[in-house]
Amino acid sequence: MAKIRDIELGNFPLLLAPMEDVSDPPFRALCKKHGADLMYTEFISSEGLIRDAVKSVQKLDIFEYERPVGIQIFGYDIESMKRATEITQQTNPDIIDINYGCPVKKVANKGAGAGILRDIPKMVEMTKEIVKSTHLPVTVKTRLGWDDDTKYIVEVAERLQDVGIEAISIHGRTRKQMYKGEADWELIAAVKANPRMNIPVFGNGDVNTPEKALEYKTRYNVDGIMIGRASIGYPWIFNEIKHFVNTGEHLAKPTVIDRVDAAIQHLEMSVQWKGEILGVAEMKRHYTNYFKGIRDFKKTRMKLVTSFELEVIRETLNEIKTNADQYEFV
Repeated sequence: MAKIRDIELGNFPLLLAPMEDVSDPPFRALCKKHGADLMYTEFISSEGLIRDAVKSVQKLDIFEYERPVGIQIFGYDIESMKRATEITQQTNPDIIDINYGCPVKKVANKGAGAGILRDIPKMVEMTKEIVKSTHLPVTVKTRLGWDDDTKYIVEVAERLQDVGIEAISIHGRTRKQMYKGEADWELIAAVKANPRMNIPVFGNGDVNTPEKALEYKTRYNVDGIMIGRASIGYPWIFNEIKHFVNTGEHLAKPTVIDRVDAAIQHLEMSVQWKGEILGVAEMKRHYTNYFKGIRDFKKTRMKLVTSFELEVIRETLNEIKTNADQYEFV
């Protein structure tokens, strides 16, 4: 049984990764419905929270049906991160997560996200101060290191545990790799195998099928797996993995109607939460995946991803549903 303090997550939990402009409340609702055991918000800028920036504050929105849910924060200044932790705590999440893994330039080059992997003493000090500033369990998401010469994750994970974190999720790439090449799970396994580690260790990177999830569970002995890109437009991945891990059998794939219903729910919740203009615009990244693998779908997909009119998109989705029996999967 994996536990983060007193939060029980089951025998082999599946976590939804924090993804910018993806892991919002509408998407999290679908992932929860389809089997995610623990979810994290999009990452939230500590400086944005302190300035009361609208976009940052909106990302603090969490709902009872999501629990357990963690709010993830990032930043480069220790005092700002402590203040952000105090602000975040007031919204009553189950967990506060620190982002030490984001590789994008605008974050990492300022020394936040994966950028802090170039300054491990500061990483440890920041973590210690955040743990001290909240009564909530603190977890960390990070990478193996900055580059191939700085893969110190076994030592780093131990030091972070020693200053009080209660779980760690590790993406099996360096910052320099971004999302290229294969994720290296051997080092994630080495963290888990360290006899001094007694907190849950979750692996992340490249798990996109039930078969791979079971293989990695067996081979690397992690406490659970964090799913990111494989869930975009495909929230069914969580229950598919669980079923396969437990039974060795595959769940039936979602039908065209299942996919339309999920896309409609996602769209309507997005519009309700973000307003029509943003809700419609930010759904576009999801449609390709919702309808991936359907033969002769290009014209319909283009209509979904190019239209900015809510009614047109609703009509298009309902047309797909009405004509569901005409679609075939490649």
